[in-house]
Amino acid sequence: MKKVIGVISIVLFLIVSLQSCVAGLGNTITENGEVSGTAGLMLSIFMLIGGIIAIMSRTSKGMTITAIVFYVLGGLIGISNVGTYADLKIWSILSLIFAALILFHLRKNKEEYDKKSTND
Repeated sequence: MKKVIGVISIVLFLIVSLQSCVAGLGNTITENGEVSGTAGLMLSIFMLIGGIIAIMSRTSKGMTITAIVFYVLGGLIGISNVGTYADLKIWSILSLIFAALILFHLRKNKEEYDKKSTND
């Protein structure tokens, strides 16, 4: 499941970053003082990093927790800066859902992670 979430995150990075650039350009043109475009770009970067770490983590508990942290941070940054870029709310919630799914995966496969750490 972590690999699927990682691949989806990498693909969503492209979509969210393009939308964020357009939203940021719109914010700049209208001079409304919002930072939703920048927050969306930060969210997309956090989703990319979290996705790459989730794919690479295999049975590493530390890397899995790091991926969860990146998803949560990206989701919180996005959800706290929603403005005229309304899609940012959707992407932020999706990032938090990804964090919850990976956390569920971590708890479900706890024995596998513990077995790996005792073998090292």
